[in-house]
Amino acid sequence: MSFSHHLFFCLNQRSNGEDCCDRHNAFALFEYAKNRVKELGLAGPGKIRVNKAGCLDRCADGPVMVIYPEGVWYTLIDKDDVEEIIQSHLINGCPVERLQLS
Repeated sequence: MSFSHHLFFCLNQRSNGEDCCDRHNAFALFEYAKNRVKELGLAGPGKIRVNKAGCLDRCADGPVMVIYPEGVWYTLIDKDDVEEIIQSHLINGCPVERLQLS
């Protein structure tokens, strides 16, 4: 099965008290993206797949998501950021520069 895009959300949890994406609402943003992609009819073979990921090693920038095949890394704050990425990057092919990580 092939997809046009894979979204990987870091959902890493650290038990030692260090910062991690899980402490910044990453799971709720992942769930929002997954549900929204399905709601818009963008999920499925040949389309978009939203995946959980372990540590993406950008804890200080969390929550973090990366989109392949482009390899664009994003930092997210809330559902509005996720929605903007879906509309701009995934639907219109225009990455959201203000949320990109370098």
